[in-house]
Amino acid sequence: MATIKQTLDEILSLDGAMCAAVVDSTSGMMLGHAGTGVDLEVAAAGNTEVVRAKLKTMKALGLNDLIEDILITLGKQYHIIRPSSRQEGVFVYLVLDKARSNLAMARRKVQDAEKEMMF
Repeated sequence: MATIKQTLDEILSLDGAMCAAVVDSTSGMMLGHAGTGVDLEVAAAGNTEVVRAKLKTMKALGLNDLIEDILITLGKQYHIIRPSSRQEGVFVYLVLDKARSNLAMARRKVQDAEKEMMF
């Protein structure tokens, strides 16, 4: 098991990783953060709304399923949002430099790290 800080440090070891946070999606507040590149407080609050909107849409569609991750592709960055499988209402948020990162490896690393994170 890893602390939130250890989890974020592990995620930031990825090539192209810029910054990451663990976010409480009920409040939009960060439980931990590391790295630089975007204002993580603003990103945490904004991406909380992304997660809430997706869950609301899934409910409206009658989808009985879980979000594995949400990928937002920008011109120069990837943003990965991964709800915790172990702690409801928490998600991991990662920002990657698109030119220097491997998206498949990043998704896998976030998945593995999130499973080992303790609260």
